[in-house]
Amino acid sequence: MFGRANALLGSNWTLHDLRRTAAYRMARDPKLALTDVQWVLGHAHLSTTQIYLPAGRDEIVNAVRAHHDRQTHEVRVPAVPAAGYR
Repeated sequence: MFGRANALLGSNWTLHDLRRTAAYRMARDPKLALTDVQWVLGHAHLSTTQIYLPAGRDEIVNAVRAHHDRQTHEVRVPAVPAAGYR
């Protein structure tokens, strides 16, 4: 059946491609625990499942911008010098 679907669509997808796509989508779902995805995929180690969670470029840029925004808005209190220093 899978071969017929590939022929009809003119594609060359494999069952492994479908498994990886499903794993990626499940791992990115905030309502689904990564340990649940681990169980569905049959992974012995959570680190194996975590490969489906690479941060995208936009996510990294947004996280760095948010970090810098927090740093610029954070009130910095000067450190009190240690005894004996002015």
